[in-house]
Amino acid sequence: MIDEQLIREMIKDIQDPELKKSLLELGMIRAISVAGDKVKLTLALTTSKCPKKEAMVAEIRRVLEKLPGISRVDVKLTILNQEELRQLFPKHPLVGVEKVRHVLAVASGKGGVGKTTIAVNVALALAKKGNRVGLLDADVYGPSLPVMLGLNEPPEWENQMMIPAEKFGIKVMSLGMLTEKNQSIIWRGPLVSKAISQLLGQVLWGDLDFLVVDLPPGTGDPSITIAKSIPNATVLMVTTPQEVALADVRRAIDLFKKFDMRIVGMVENMSYFLCGHTDKPIEIFGRGGGKKLSEEYGLSLLAKIPIDLKLGQGGDSGRPLMVSAANSETGRIFQSIAEEVAKDSESL
Repeated sequence: MIDEQLIREMIKDIQDPELKKSLLELGMIRAISVAGDKVKLTLALTTSKCPKKEAMVAEIRRVLEKLPGISRVDVKLTILNQEELRQLFPKHPLVGVEKVRHVLAVASGKGGVGKTTIAVNVALALAKKGNRVGLLDADVYGPSLPVMLGLNEPPEWENQMMIPAEKFGIKVMSLGMLTEKNQSIIWRGPLVSKAISQLLGQVLWGDLDFLVVDLPPGTGDPSITIAKSIPNATVLMVTTPQEVALADVRRAIDLFKKFDMRIVGMVENMSYFLCGHTDKPIEIFGRGGGKKLSEEYGLSLLAKIPIDLKLGQGGDSGRPLMVSAANSETGRIFQSIAEEVAKDSESL
C-alpha cells in the first residue's frame, strides 16, 4: 500500500541543489497526501525566484512516478516564511551579498567619464563568459541604470527583501527603480549610508560569481560605505585622458588604498575617435592620461575605450553595446576587460 511513509522514504534523498541537504530534512517538503493513483505535496522554496525550482519539481515527479499504481504527482510551490528561514538558516544563504563570490566596484572619482556605461558593459561581458552576474547601481545621486537597461517596473518584495530585476542574463538593482521617474531626492550623509547598506544587504542577490557595483563619483559617503561594507571588493578605476580627470581619480585611489581595497586596474574611456575617413585615431580629449596614472600608482591599464556612437546609442535605447554589438571592436575591448577581471579574481 502506498502511503505517506512510503512517499517520504522515496524522496528522502532528493536534495536542494544549492544547500546540499535533503528537502525533507530542511522541512521544504510538506502536506503529503495520497488519493488513489495521485500524490499531492507542497514544496516550500527559499525564494520564489529560485533558479533550481523546476529541476527539484522534475526530480520529485521522476522518483514518485516510479511507484506502481501512481499516475500523477502534483507539486504545489510556496515559499518559506521569515520565521522558518530564521530557524533553518541562522544566516539565510540567499540574503544580501553572503553568496556573492567577488565584488567589483567601478569607480571614477569624477562624473562624466562614462563610469556607468563601463560598469554595465563589463557586467554583461562577464555574463557572456558564463558567470552569474549582478549589477548594483549605487550612484544615489544619479541612478541611470533603469534607463540604460530599459527597466521601468519597481522591484518585487518577498519576506521584506527586494528581488532584483533580471535583464539580459544579469540581476539588476538601482535606487532609480524605487523612486518615481524624474523624482529628485535630497540626501543627507546618514541617509546615503543607509540606502547603500540596504541595497547591499536587503536584496536577494543569491548565488553570484560577480556583483558589479557602479559607485557614485567622488569620495563621499557612498564610496566610503562600500569600502567599509565589503572589504574584499576589488576596484576598477575609470578615467579619461585629460588632466582634470586625473586629479579626481587620484583622490579616489587614495581613498580605496586607505581601506586596503585592491585595484584590479584602470580603464581609459573616451580615449580616441575613429571618424571613418582615416585610420589615424583622433584624440579629442588629449592623450596619455590613463598611462600616466597607471604608471604613477603601479596599476595595469586594462584598456583604452574609443568614443563609439554605439555606446551612447545603446545607453539611450536600453540595449547596451554588449547586447547589440558584442562582437564589434569596442565589444571585444569589453570582453578583454572581463577576461582580466576574471583572471584577477581567480588569483585571490
